[in-house]
Amino acid sequence: MRKGYWVTVYRATKNTSALAAYAELAGPAIAAAGGRFIVRGMPHEVREQGLNERTVVIEFPSVEQAVAAYESDAYKKARAALGDAVERDLRIVQGAE
Repeated sequence: MRKGYWVTVYRATKNTSALAAYAELAGPAIAAAGGRFIVRGMPHEVREQGLNERTVVIEFPSVEQAVAAYESDAYKKARAALGDAVERDLRIVQGAE
C-alpha cells in the first residue's frame, strides 16, 4: 500500500489569529488520522519559476487515510476555524511505489 500525502502551499495569509486557531484544531485532527508532518515552513531555496511560499507536507499511511483525514469531522472543524484566513493550494497525492 502506498502512502498518501497532503501537499499544501500557502499563497497568502489574511488573518493570523484564525490561522492559529486552525493550527490548534488541525494538529490533533491530523495526528488522530495517522498523519505526521514531514515539511513545514518557507523554502530554503526557490528555483525554476518557483514561488517563495510556505509549504506543508503531511504523510499518511495510505492515500485513503489522507482523504479520510481531510473529510473527518475533526478536520472539518479546523477548516471552519480557518475560514477564508488564507489562500492555499492543498493537494492529496499518492506516494511513489
